Order: sequence, then structure tokens, then C-alpha cells
Amino acid sequence: MKNNEVSQTNAATAAEDPAVTPESVVEQLRALRGQIPNYVQLPVPTAQSLRTASNLNPQFRQAAIQAVGASPTVQSTVGQTAEELQAAAEAAVRWSTVRDELKATLDGVTSAVLIMKHTLGQLLLLTYAVSKKLVKAPQHADLLPHVALMRKANRIGRGRKAQPPVPAPTPTTETETATEPLSTPVV
Repeated sequence: MKNNEVSQTNAATAAEDPAVTPESVVEQLRALRGQIPNYVQLPVPTAQSLRTASNLNPQFRQAAIQAVGASPTVQSTVGQTAEELQAAAEAAVRWSTVRDELKATLDGVTSAVLIMKHTLGQLLLLTYAVSKKLVKAPQHADLLPHVALMRKANRIGRGRKAQPPVPAPTPTTETETATEPLSTPVV
């Protein structure tokens, strides 16, 4: 529970800190994109087609790199040295760490936004409850249009309108279909 309180405190501090704004964070993230090699948004089918070759067994990957180092013919066919392939493999692992950290950051931002919206929602619901009680007194009549708007827009506490049941089709019996006259084409 202590960890949750710390997270809420951090989220509240960041929300109140004027030096950190959502717009400044977005600007920094967009600048960061330009520094990431091969950064691109792939369509789902393209990403799916790349997954097989990108998820090779690490032992297979290492054996293939060693084969390039052991054979000049393989190296000339591949077009890269074993050292270049090893560096690419290591870079992919290091960038995977960046990806994992970005996912964790996204989860944290999602939680922070949820907490912010929840806190705001609780305050707004309190406002509605207090306003509903106050409008009963004549000196607070100026709140009537606001309460009416909140009542109209409030989704909490209302059930869904019941849908009228769809009548089931009545089954026909064989005798009903057999006694119907057949239509003859008019010439």
C-alpha cells in the first residue's frame, strides 16, 4: 500500500509542477523519436511478417554469426562480418531494454492519468451531490441550471433503458404450408 501512496504522490507532484507540462513531455518524446535508429510505425501485417526472422533462438543466432566468421564464402554472401553481426545483435538487445523501459513508462503514465481523472471525478461527483442539496434552498437558485445540466449528463447511477423483447417467429406447421395455393405465372 505504501508503494501506491508514493505513486500517487509522485503523480500529484508532477501534475502540479509548472516546469513539467504534458506539452513539454510530448515535445521531448517527439525529439527522442528522431534519435532512435529505424524508428517507424509499421502496419500490423508488416510487423507480423517481420516477427519470424526477428525472434530467432539466441543459440541459432550465435551459431550463424560464428559461421560467418569461420567462412569467407558465407561472409561474402551475407555481406557483413561476424563482428558487424555481433554488434547488431548486441544493439538489438540494448534497444530491447529501451523498449521495455518505454512500456513501463507508458504503464506509469496510464496509471497517473487514471489517478488524475479519478481524483477529478470524485471532486466533480462531490460538487454534484452538494449542489443538489443546495438548490433546495432559495438563496442557491443560481445553481439550478448547473444541476439540471449535470443531472442530464450524469451517467452514473442510471441503468440502461430496457430493450423491448423481440418476439420469436411463430413456427409454421407442415399442414399450413401444404394447403397454401401455388401461384401460377400469368402469361
